[in-house]
Amino acid sequence: MQENVIAHTFNVTRAQRSAMKNQQPLLLWFTGLSGSGKSTIANALEKALFEKGIHTYSLDGDNVRLGLNSNLSFSAEDRTENIRRIAEVSNLMIDAGLVVIASFVSPYKKDRAAVKEIVGDFRFVEVFVNTSVEECEKRDVKGLYKKARAGEIKNFTGINAPYEAPVNTDIEIDTLETSVEAAVDIIIHKIEHKIAHQ
Repeated sequence: MQENVIAHTFNVTRAQRSAMKNQQPLLLWFTGLSGSGKSTIANALEKALFEKGIHTYSLDGDNVRLGLNSNLSFSAEDRTENIRRIAEVSNLMIDAGLVVIASFVSPYKKDRAAVKEIVGDFRFVEVFVNTSVEECEKRDVKGLYKKARAGEIKNFTGINAPYEAPVNTDIEIDTLETSVEAAVDIIIHKIEHKIAHQ
């Protein structure tokens, strides 16, 4: 079937869309355990960038699983497909000239590497929100760790499913040492040159 699919060439280019927005597109990929603080930092980051006039869009694990990926389970195969779809959506948004902020547990190194390959090395910034499983379990904002410990949730990352932490990540945030505000400042400082229109 794929041999009958031919990509369409558009008159308006990615470069033109970026120029109109006066910015370079980028994907900020937040990874970390459930309850690590990914979404909180990502949300604060988007607000800060928005206030600077940067055109952004946020993608979050729970929200995407309620819509686009509502047919996927938490098996290893479906987790990989979940991330693949998000990468492709992010790539479309990058093509539109946006700075995309994506918050997903994304526990497998190979899946995060695939995202980087899909969107391109220069347009991908990995943000590892490094919070221990013990601390995430203490916070247990959504009560998920309690359910996982009780056997009510299968394949829960950090409890009965693995998390492969990044080794050479672009940005690492230790939430026990760094406030949300400080994390946002660190990230903006790291990406300013990447999103500045050239």
